[in-house]
Amino acid sequence: MDAEDGTSTTGGDPGVTGSRRGDLFSPACPTRRLLDRLGTKWTSMAVKSLSDGGELRFTELRRRMPGVSQKMLSTTLQTLVADGLVARRVEDTVPPRVHYRLTELGASLEVPLSALREWAEQHMARIDDHRRRAGLG
Repeated sequence: MDAEDGTSTTGGDPGVTGSRRGDLFSPACPTRRLLDRLGTKWTSMAVKSLSDGGELRFTELRRRMPGVSQKMLSTTLQTLVADGLVARRVEDTVPPRVHYRLTELGASLEVPLSALREWAEQHMARIDDHRRRAGLG
């Protein structure tokens, strides 16, 4: 923290100052930044699939994620690798075999994502009901 009141300045965006930990209105907020990265269904499905399956080849991972295109899965995996959540291993064969597995950091996401899935299973029916009554579903 830079200031006595517990605020800090950010190095990423020169226009953002005074962001507090947990301030979802600040682009520098760690929670907001994480949700920006993990907030897609494909990311959470990839983490869940790798958590359940261990090290998987691209084709097996795609088979476990119904509806994902090859391009979207490739983009999702590239992002997860760049973020250090997934490790990529290439076998020197023709054609090359590419394997993916969660890193220790990536595996640590399973607990909070599991809690989110449980919350959704308990409450989505009520949310859907409210949306129907509001004319949105």
